[in-house]
Amino acid sequence: MSEREKIYIFDTTLRDGEQSPGAAMNVEEKIQIAHQLAKLNVDVIEAGFPISSPGDFEAVKRIAEEIKGPEICGLARAVEEDIVTCWEAIKGAEKPRIHTFIGTSDIHIQGQLRKSRDEVLRMAAEAVRLARSLCPKVEFSPMDATRTDREYLIDVILAAIEAGASVINIPDTVGYALPDEFADLIAFVRERIPDHVIISVHCHDDLGMATANSLAAIKAGARQVECTINGLGERAGNAALEEIVMAIRTRHDYFDRFYTEINTKEIYNTSRLVSRCTGFEVPPNKAIVGANAFAHSSGVHQDGVLKDRRTFEIMNPQDIGIPATKFVLTPRSGRKALKHKLSELGYELTDEQLEKVYQRFLKLADKKKEVHEADLEAIMRDEFKAIPETYRLESIQVMSGSGLIPTATVTLRRGDQLIRDSATGDGPVDATYKAIDRITGLSVELTDYSIRAVTSGKDAIGEVTVRIKNGGRTFVGHGASTDIIEASAKAYVDAINKMIYMTGNA
Repeated sequence: MSEREKIYIFDTTLRDGEQSPGAAMNVEEKIQIAHQLAKLNVDVIEAGFPISSPGDFEAVKRIAEEIKGPEICGLARAVEEDIVTCWEAIKGAEKPRIHTFIGTSDIHIQGQLRKSRDEVLRMAAEAVRLARSLCPKVEFSPMDATRTDREYLIDVILAAIEAGASVINIPDTVGYALPDEFADLIAFVRERIPDHVIISVHCHDDLGMATANSLAAIKAGARQVECTINGLGERAGNAALEEIVMAIRTRHDYFDRFYTEINTKEIYNTSRLVSRCTGFEVPPNKAIVGANAFAHSSGVHQDGVLKDRRTFEIMNPQDIGIPATKFVLTPRSGRKALKHKLSELGYELTDEQLEKVYQRFLKLADKKKEVHEADLEAIMRDEFKAIPETYRLESIQVMSGSGLIPTATVTLRRGDQLIRDSATGDGPVDATYKAIDRITGLSVELTDYSIRAVTSGKDAIGEVTVRIKNGGRTFVGHGASTDIIEASAKAYVDAINKMIYMTGNA
């Protein structure tokens, strides 16, 4: 077996990703994302383009000074002022890198730079030489490499290496290449440059080929991939980090020699953070991190996954930080999926009871695109006797505020008996739940707490949903009130009552 080789992950979300129209982030958001990228364990963070604005300079400088672990890279054109400014921004980094570039295709040389090939080659070498005199690590990119004359491309690359570049990036700047030809270009470059020089690739998605091109390049000799979270970037975006990393991990039979050091369990969190900071929603059908990536609505698929997850899932959702597979209940869902969902809600039904609920479910599902947990709860309440209320919330009094330790006093009714107790907690809800635990004497684990506004306005009704676990089983409780603390208490008591009814544990 061949010796394993690491693929370095160069994240450019904060530079190329931010160039997505409408995706501008402020300094604090960039710092927050940079910290998360460090948790993700990327090898390089391209923190920005320091010469582009005072704000970008400040963000790159702070990231360089605060973030430990990854290399911190700044981008600079092959211009002296750019390179000096870039160095001023990144010089405080634990591991700094300057990334300088210039267009090398005739389209760029003639159409944008208005120079000759010889002039561009000289500018590239001088830029790298200056960058290397300031920074121990320099990366060079011949922009629009896939549309550059190959022999001239090698001339520029060799000049950059001789001037001090140790990483050569081959950008498919306009997403023009196809996988086979891009792999052939990478192999061509690999054969003509020294072995110690790392070949990087930076692929855009204009033809939807960014990930495919990047993966083809790895097989052809590239050892660094430049990518972004959620595939953000200019125009149609870049190769998506999550797709590159999970393709290598999932298809280890094909990429048997290669690995990354990405902490994949942070992928989902990183995706959501970038989405929030940029305001760009992740499409539901986005590979790896989309809402539907691990969701199943077809009855055939749901049945298969319940029997053996591998039937319709090639990855574990937990591997990227998603708690579990999601079953979406629609008219296409079968009895087994419905039974599984009801079991999650704490209901164990006989076959006869299930059939009765399933027919009600189908009628509702035909009217709605998706049946939610609250809908199932309503069906269960209507079809079967209400679950007995072992405990009923009578009153609640909470003290909380700046400088105060949150304290809750709760009164529950059990039959004719009123039971009162108090507790402190990390917040008013936590204090309330601890007081309820003291009254009931039950040991339960709160696994989920969510709140949503049922109505609008200042007097909106808030609906709280909680999940508690006891003995490996999960029970869901709901509560609604214009007072969120009261709604939280009602939901918790509701879940406890269900647990007592279903388990006999009082």
